[in-house]
Amino acid sequence: QVQLVESGGGLVEAGDSLRLSCAASGRTFGIGAMAWYRQVSGKEREFVAAISWTSPVTRYTDSVKGRFTISRDNAKNTVYLQMNSLKPEDTALYYCAKGPTLYGPFGSWGQGTQVTVSL
Repeated sequence: QVQLVESGGGLVEAGDSLRLSCAASGRTFGIGAMAWYRQVSGKEREFVAAISWTSPVTRYTDSVKGRFTISRDNAKNTVYLQMNSLKPEDTALYYCAKGPTLYGPFGSWGQGTQVTVSL
């Protein structure tokens, strides 16, 4: 099994930046892609971004394009989410997950890291 641990969340003001990290351990062989999702209490989990584990291909939800960048360091088994120009509507619990392809299905969820953006 793969264990995923997210970190890097916090309380920031609108317009600020944060970088989230997701460290993978365990049986990481065979991961096809990694993704970031977010969830606001009472709402469904929302896809944010994904990156192939073996190529530079990425994809994003429209609301974060141009502001967020997903990247990875295979040597460290870590995926990052650089979030710039944060908005209050980005406030959520952010999770990372693994999947067989860039389009999922994704699973093995971590515990999440909270991002709160104030006005």
